[in-house]
Amino acid sequence: MPEEEIGRVSTFFARPVVAGIDLTSSLSVGDTLHIIGHTTDLEVKVDSMQIDNVDVKEAKSGDSVGVKVTDRCGPVTMSTKSPNMCANAAGHSMSFYF
Repeated sequence: MPEEEIGRVSTFFARPVVAGIDLTSSLSVGDTLHIIGHTTDLEVKVDSMQIDNVDVKEAKSGDSVGVKVTDRCGPVTMSTKSPNMCANAAGHSMSFYF
């Protein structure tokens, strides 16, 4: 099964350490994100996310969400959902490439 694009990291905030993600597919608390870049390789479980400073459990295509990450990451050109990654209990896993 090929990877599926799920969105793009559009913004990074250093304090708190948060990635702003523009979604083209759904994302839920509990999903695992894999963020890969030239100097970045992070795997982060989505423990919480926000839309316009309001906590949400799920987000859909077209939403822009903030997700806490463990390290700096820059804007990306492509974000994908990878079936080959370790999935969480809900069976969701995503990869972000930049």
